[in-house]
Amino acid sequence: MNGLDATHEEGFARYVVSARPALRRNAFVLMGDWFDADDLVQQTLITLYRRWERLERHEALSAYTRTVMVRLFIDERRRHRWTRELPQDSFPEPEPAPGEMARIGDRMVLLKALSSLTARQRSLVYLRYWEDLGIEEVAQIMGCSPATVRSSTSRAMRILREHLNVPGTSAGTDS
Repeated sequence: MNGLDATHEEGFARYVVSARPALRRNAFVLMGDWFDADDLVQQTLITLYRRWERLERHEALSAYTRTVMVRLFIDERRRHRWTRELPQDSFPEPEPAPGEMARIGDRMVLLKALSSLTARQRSLVYLRYWEDLGIEEVAQIMGCSPATVRSSTSRAMRILREHLNVPGTSAGTDS
């Protein structure tokens, strides 16, 4: 495809301007890193751009865009599992303001716990609890049965509870 006609181009540009902030926040939840989130948003928008003329109801694309983003996230994790560069343990960054320490610490603990999940588990947690979608909707997006969504989400939440040391959670008990 060489590009969109002027009318479609303007419509796509308007959509990007309005949707990009939310897409970026949602991508961060999946990726755990702002730079990777920006890359995921860009890939999502490229995919959307290629299909823009064929899509109907351009004003109501959030569900389609979310599905594209989640599937790109899972595909990316599968494809580059062994070929990605390994990040360093720490980066030189300025010390945060003293009042922000607790919130930053909580975020870091949560992001570390989320990183212990597989891409599929993290996608399920994102769709169920961040996007607040029902089991049926998540099953449709993920291409699996509702029972798989329930069991996999339960397993992911158990892993998160263990990593976050939630009282009453141990490796041998189901919660």
